[in-house]
Amino acid sequence: MAAKKSFFFYCFFIFFFICNAFSFAQESAFIWPQGKKMAISLSFDDARASQVDAGTALLDTYSVKATFYVQPPTVKNRLEGWKKAVASGHEIGNHSITHPCSGNFLWSRKNALEDYTLKQMREQLNAANNQIEQLLGVKPEVFAYPCGQTFVGRGKNTQSYIPVVANIFLSGRGWLAESPNDPSYCDMTQLTGIEMDGKDFDEILPLLKSAKKAGQWVVLAGHEMGSNGPQTTRLAMLKNLIEYAQDPANEIWIAPVGTVAKYVNEHRKIAE
Repeated sequence: MAAKKSFFFYCFFIFFFICNAFSFAQESAFIWPQGKKMAISLSFDDARASQVDAGTALLDTYSVKATFYVQPPTVKNRLEGWKKAVASGHEIGNHSITHPCSGNFLWSRKNALEDYTLKQMREQLNAANNQIEQLLGVKPEVFAYPCGQTFVGRGKNTQSYIPVVANIFLSGRGWLAESPNDPSYCDMTQLTGIEMDGKDFDEILPLLKSAKKAGQWVVLAGHEMGSNGPQTTRLAMLKNLIEYAQDPANEIWIAPVGTVAKYVNEHRKIAE
């Protein structure tokens, strides 16, 4: 009798597991374009000079378009380079004007998020959009949170400025995240950004393989573009990554953040 009960519970467990696995697969299934199994977006912050001095040349060699989250003051340092990047089809995003972060970063103490209000943040982001449009002729649709921080104020007066970003932009990208984005679920104004600075391709490859199995969207985030140094995405790594992504056998769609975000939003509407 005990053996029959054990067998019954074993069968029930297997049945329950299979049903739930099937249900999860149904819920998490997402159809990427042209039969691709995942998406990658390359993004870079701060309008660093190395991005247009060396980085865009490599991307253009492979006809890969990236997202550059810029600040108007630093765009002016390489204005012609940024105009060329726009002409080449790269996406220009907003990264604020003054790059406000927590005052716990001593360099941001006089520009601390703890001292901001939602009104001040909204004004800064709109002003940045206007200045970028004046400089480059494009109005940003995507945003990256400076330092990946999404708050203003302190203590009981702390508020999220994610709703401000949601009212202005198509998407908002974070920083130093631990996982890719699930296209069927992710909040566009809280996209996870995974650091690629200082990494070799071998360190990023396992992430790509895992994301492919789950049909996810990997948004990689970097700063300088060169051979080495602090906060630097290595061009050698980038070359290997692009060649891997462009190999048809790997079934990867590589496109700017805004392009993927629009596709995901449209696909969600069709699925509803």
